[in-house]
Amino acid sequence: MKKERPEGRNLYDAFPSGHTTSAFSSASFIQRRYGWKYGKWAYLGATIVGVSRMEGPDGWHDHWDVLAGAVVGIGSTYIFTSPYTKEHLENGFSSENEAYLLGLRYKF
Repeated sequence: MKKERPEGRNLYDAFPSGHTTSAFSSASFIQRRYGWKYGKWAYLGATIVGVSRMEGPDGWHDHWDVLAGAVVGIGSTYIFTSPYTKEHLENGFSSENEAYLLGLRYKF
């Protein structure tokens, strides 16, 4: 979407904030994978990035740009990231009519 940046330099790439998207994507990955124990600090850092995009010397983004960046970052992580599991290896065994089957599956 072509949206002019708030500082008025005739740049039309303000929406959404890419820095904020990256920061919140990283924070939500940490939270989704490893839980809120680590995620809360990552979200704090991402929030600082978002605020800095609005309140920096040039004010490159407004609050809608930063909010959209956060939504895109968090949303994409929740679509593509699963919680961390300690059990990666599953095994199974089956037998029928003197035939035996051993199955192994490794989950990434």
